[in-house]
Amino acid sequence: MTTARSDLTARVLPQMTLGTGAPDSLTAPPSPLSTTLSPIERAHERFRLSGNAIVTGGAGDLGFAVSKALLEHGVQGLMIFDVNPSEAEAKVAVLRAEFPDVSVHFLKVDITDEAAVDSAVAETVALLGPVTTLLNFAGMVCCGHALDWRSKDWNRVMNVNTIGAFFVARAVARHMIVHKIRGSMVFVASISAHQVNFPQPQVPYNVSKAGVKAMVRSLAGEWARYGIRVNSISPGYMDTILNEGDGLEEARNIWLSRHPLGRMGQPDELCGVVVMLASRAGSYFNGSDRESPVFFCLL
Repeated sequence: MTTARSDLTARVLPQMTLGTGAPDSLTAPPSPLSTTLSPIERAHERFRLSGNAIVTGGAGDLGFAVSKALLEHGVQGLMIFDVNPSEAEAKVAVLRAEFPDVSVHFLKVDITDEAAVDSAVAETVALLGPVTTLLNFAGMVCCGHALDWRSKDWNRVMNVNTIGAFFVARAVARHMIVHKIRGSMVFVASISAHQVNFPQPQVPYNVSKAGVKAMVRSLAGEWARYGIRVNSISPGYMDTILNEGDGLEEARNIWLSRHPLGRMGQPDELCGVVVMLASRAGSYFNGSDRESPVFFCLL
């Protein structure tokens, strides 16, 4: 795909093909809701989900919360990708107990391993059927002064947060295209993609999340014609294990002092926007980043 400098003037640029919105295409608007439905039924239908979903990082606090929300809204099959088998299997057991009629599974997947990702997505499709929803929640947090970062540490952050997320999205997109089904992908960017966090220095993390935001817009443009919508959310500081511990108390106090609501977000507060983006309610959202006041944080 790369071009040698001596060949630049001879190259021919590939070009995107956009959707047409034609009634018989995958970019057509959804059919109107039936007039025979009651108001409550129409409201339910607007946010109803179906089909099968993959959630990367589903064993984490945020990934588990959105996994449960997908099942609550009608997803029929769920596959969690994570690198922590003990945590993931415990979360899967909880979901299976609460949703006994739904197929819930786990695969240990290192999303930075391109071949492993392709294999895991193929296995998921073989087990559950075509995937209609992807939530890319796997990621890693890092802090450190810019003068101290080494290339291997920088690359690890980028590989997990940005490149690994792309590997999963590409593998899922290929199956969606083969099965000619509409799909929705939701990536996790961050407020760190929009501004510099304070007081912690975290250049690689900020760059990786800005990359996620740019990648989402790029994929949204390329894959729209296949009926695949790609969006992201940008949470602020969330009340998870990543922000716990006595060593973070001073930083937490600073974060809260700069937040209009004076608190961190709860994992469940991400579920509404994720369900909206994955459902009929978000059918015209593509290439967007949802940074609502609940997740906003002043620099």
